[in-house]
Amino acid sequence: MSSYMTAAEAAEALGISRATLYAYVSRGLLRSAPGVDTRQNRYPAADVRRLARRKADGRRAGKVAQKVLDWGVPVLESSITLIADGKLFYRGHDAVELARDATLEDVAALLWECAPRRIADAPAAPIASAQWSAWLKLWSAHTPLERALVLLPAAAAQIPRVWAQGRDAQLDSGAMLMRLLAAALISAASSNEPLHRQFAHAWGLRGRAAADLLRAALVLCADHELNASTFTVRCITSTGMHLFGAASGGLAALGGPRHGGETMRVAALLDDASRAPDLHRFLAERLAPDERGASDRSAPLPGFGHPLYPDGDPRARLLLDLLGQRGAARSAMTGIDALIQAVMETTGARPTVDFALASLERVLNLPRGAAFALFAAARVTGWIAHALEQTADGRLIRPRARYVGEFDAGA
Repeated sequence: MSSYMTAAEAAEALGISRATLYAYVSRGLLRSAPGVDTRQNRYPAADVRRLARRKADGRRAGKVAQKVLDWGVPVLESSITLIADGKLFYRGHDAVELARDATLEDVAALLWECAPRRIADAPAAPIASAQWSAWLKLWSAHTPLERALVLLPAAAAQIPRVWAQGRDAQLDSGAMLMRLLAAALISAASSNEPLHRQFAHAWGLRGRAAADLLRAALVLCADHELNASTFTVRCITSTGMHLFGAASGGLAALGGPRHGGETMRVAALLDDASRAPDLHRFLAERLAPDERGASDRSAPLPGFGHPLYPDGDPRARLLLDLLGQRGAARSAMTGIDALIQAVMETTGARPTVDFALASLERVLNLPRGAAFALFAAARVTGWIAHALEQTADGRLIRPRARYVGEFDAGA
């Protein structure tokens, strides 16, 4: 396929006249280049297709404006993550394939567009170990989320270059943020050891197989396009806030029960299902309408059914497969497999990555909240990539609202 289009081809692709095409060029909406063997200009095919997609999105947005922020049309452009045809890609690389061997640090380097060595060699946060230990002790009784929400801002106040906008400074801040968040989540000292090993050590897991499960889970959760927490991070970053501040906002969004906090709801579902003598009756009661005649359609079964993966979440599929292959986990997986099958037969819905993370927590006998800790420690790498991209873009994210309230024109 040619990388350039003629004026006629470009106008047809955009559904406009040639005069309008030339106007687009003069307004800076489209580039043109001199032809090789002709006087007529050529137009980069990629630019034409991108502009055509924007026009199509604009037409659709006019019809479904109220759905734009609810699994609707794209609201900004990014070169970080693609979700298409039931697959997830990090900068063009299949995330499921990466999860088979890569570490989260490898994926961070891919997402941040730097060498892995750059992350490994980044300086440690300038926080005295005694001070960090004191902070951990003070917040030891709190949940990983609560601890991280307190310690990230506290750590930011100790970093002299936290506001620096240069790329090197931001990469240093990103590496510090990644390490400190993990340390806060598992209540440990900050380390540059691969995060999956840090988590395995903190949770008393022995053997490479268990650590590999954590590694795969971290890679699969590194980014997921423009979800609620990532959009929050990009909005905060667009105001000029530093990485630690943006990540704190993202962490608060992630902790909600309809986002990363759903892992805790899945854990409760697994507990309830394990005590049910009849899974199908249990599901029927769970899905039945309440006394008002309406069931909770927002999420009657947490951890099942993802709007972006109608044929099943590939992240969950791989993680559950890996978990089921582990010999010591097979007996513990029996109840989980039974629940998946019963839900499929009852609703047709398939498990999401939230369900897989909660299953990992249950099968490996990890501390309560470990599923969320894995999710948060992984997702910060994606947040940093999006923050770097938003900083490079330089624009303030400021959507408009459609007013639907009362209005007194004569006031």
